[in-house]
Amino acid sequence: HGIPGDYALKDGDIISIDMGALKNGYHGDAARTYPVGKITAQKKRLIKITEQSFFEGIKGLKSGCFVGDISNKIQKFVEKNGYSIVREMVGHGIGRNLHEDPNVPNYGKKGVGIRLKSGMTLAVEPMVNMGTHKVILEGWRCDTQDGKPSAHYENTVVITEDEPLLLTI
Repeated sequence: HGIPGDYALKDGDIISIDMGALKNGYHGDAARTYPVGKITAQKKRLIKITEQSFFEGIKGLKSGCFVGDISNKIQKFVEKNGYSIVREMVGHGIGRNLHEDPNVPNYGKKGVGIRLKSGMTLAVEPMVNMGTHKVILEGWRCDTQDGKPSAHYENTVVITEDEPLLLTI
């Protein structure tokens, strides 16, 4: 996360935009990472792997699965591709409040955490680093400890008896 300041975006940067919406008393949350001008092949791949990690995480997601099932799929996919997952910031339940229980980490073991039920709504949001998973947090501002690029991809999903329903695609 970045906080508005004096930095001017330049060709070759990437920027993540995390947005929320409130409609009829319910929240939605989504994030995307975009290129600024021409970016390197490495940054393009980081953005692609981050987006794909979201879809890997929700594959087969339905009522009866555990939160850890999402977490484990995301972590395995990201690390298999040579990247790391931010651990200090996680996805979350979402509904009448923007951030609700349960937390949805992007790393962990399958079969752990709460069992998901049909109708539960989650914001699943992998944050993927090109270097170390370690970050520096200052309020909402989050920087990678090694200064390497990071990407973010998030959608709001509803748990069903079958495939998850994506609300923010």
